[in-house]
Amino acid sequence: MSVHDELTSVQRHLEEVLRSVGRLEQQIGSAGLEMRRVHVDADHLRESVALLREAADKPATQKRPDLVTIPDTPYDDSLWVDTDDEGLGAHHGPEH
Repeated sequence: MSVHDELTSVQRHLEEVLRSVGRLEQQIGSAGLEMRRVHVDADHLRESVALLREAADKPATQKRPDLVTIPDTPYDDSLWVDTDDEGLGAHHGPEH
């Protein structure tokens, strides 16, 4: 099954869950903490599936950021002349 087919299947099942949650709310009421949590969780699932669908619809080139090459060569020591090694004290000795 393709990603699109899987997302469509998840969406159909989620719609059934949402209908069931609605029927439960009618039977036991929506005032209880447990029912409110189930309703909120179902809404979050709906939003998450929508985000997944959006991400799946984007071209593959947009899913992966550009890689940045970091050289293995040492840094130029002149970049660090006005700094101290944190926790080790200054290179020029203790200040008086």
